[in-house]
Amino acid sequence: MSDTDISAMSFEQAMKELEGVVGQLERGEVPLDQSIALYERGAALKAHCAKLLKAAEERVEKITLGQDGQPTGSTPVEGL
Repeated sequence: MSDTDISAMSFEQAMKELEGVVGQLERGEVPLDQSIALYERGAALKAHCAKLLKAAEERVEKITLGQDGQPTGSTPVEGL
């Protein structure tokens, strides 16, 4: 388990660590108290990833097409 501040992690870093946490928990190789700490870190990593995904969704743009079907520009996606 890393001591890295979760809020400073990129999505990729957080996902990689989350996968490691899940793997350790699935294998059952750690004592109960460490399992609880891993579970708590995993929950925090999951929440961080969800937050980063939400922010990415909000930046996605919808491509607008002209009458000929060709892209004419983009507008921000609404309602996300």
